[in-house]
Amino acid sequence: MAPRLYIDVHILQTVPPANLNRDDQGNPKEAYFGGVRRSRVSSQAWKRATRKAFAEQVPEADLAVRTKKIASRLATGIGKRTGLDEEAAARLAGALLAPLGIKAGRKAGDTAYLLFYGRRQLETVVDLVADRAAELTALTDDDLAEQIKNLDVAGAFGTGHPMDVALFGRMVADIPTLNVDAATQVAHALSTHATELEFDYYTAVDDENEKEETGAGMIGTIGFNSATLYRYAAVGLHQLTDNLGGDTDAALAAVELFVDTFARSMPTGHANSFAHRTRPSLVAVVVREDQPVNLVSAFERPVPPTAGLATESADRLAREYGDAVRAWGDTPLYKAACHTFGESEQTTSLTKAFGVGVTFSNLLTGLRAELAAAVERDQR
Repeated sequence: MAPRLYIDVHILQTVPPANLNRDDQGNPKEAYFGGVRRSRVSSQAWKRATRKAFAEQVPEADLAVRTKKIASRLATGIGKRTGLDEEAAARLAGALLAPLGIKAGRKAGDTAYLLFYGRRQLETVVDLVADRAAELTALTDDDLAEQIKNLDVAGAFGTGHPMDVALFGRMVADIPTLNVDAATQVAHALSTHATELEFDYYTAVDDENEKEETGAGMIGTIGFNSATLYRYAAVGLHQLTDNLGGDTDAALAAVELFVDTFARSMPTGHANSFAHRTRPSLVAVVVREDQPVNLVSAFERPVPPTAGLATESADRLAREYGDAVRAWGDTPLYKAACHTFGESEQTTSLTKAFGVGVTFSNLLTGLRAELAAAVERDQR
């Protein structure tokens, strides 16, 4: 069992005019915090962006997919492996999933809800019937169901989790045996200051208009705002290791990958219209033995627009961290930061809180080395 360790990730990132994450009106999501309206990006939006970024570094086969189409994907896998026709493969796939109690959706081949499963887990289910596919499909429905009861389909989905399922968890409300406790918590990103919703009125001209034709071919509006965002996430190394079957090396690799992709990723809402992709001004990691600690209270009093928003936010964050450690007496096991601020008062407070700034590559390397050392100490 890995030691009880939490990795806090604190990020400050300035985003230009953008609509990263839309509400039901198509406008950027917002929230009231500290008595003022803030820009908000939901945790789901940034978790999806992070998960999609995994594919840039990890083979697709080693990752998970979240879809309603598990039955049709299983049928396709059975057909490819066994040569069964589409109808026979679909019947066998349905029989394999039936004991789990997965409810059918409105469309053929769909489930009633999204399921998050590893691609290799689905291949393991195919393995259960690959050598007997022709024999099983020749049975009556009742006999086929009886044979399937002897196969550990639930075990195939309950073990061998890919790192994204291990990190983000899986909840299936009516099938508790398929649930996986998430090892990662991601907060909604909030602006460190008050924001206002603005609108871009745009027109599109018909390229084939004659000179005498006036007016636009299309008009519309897009809501947007700009903000310096505080982003926070926490990873429980012990839970992650447990989700990965006790594989400490895999858990350490997953932590490093998560911190890397969480820092670099960006939700893609209206990306072509705003080209909003930026990199963080600050990434700080803190390894704790007691509990995760979100430092958003640093911004309960909004940063004033007269201050440099990013630099003032960095100073607030560093001071909040130092005040919290002094008040609670819970000095973390490890801390490090990468930032882009030059020599200033803010740099002084950051250094006091998190140590001398390092490159992002060195931050990742140092974090993994510290976690590996903690695991080794625990196992002695």
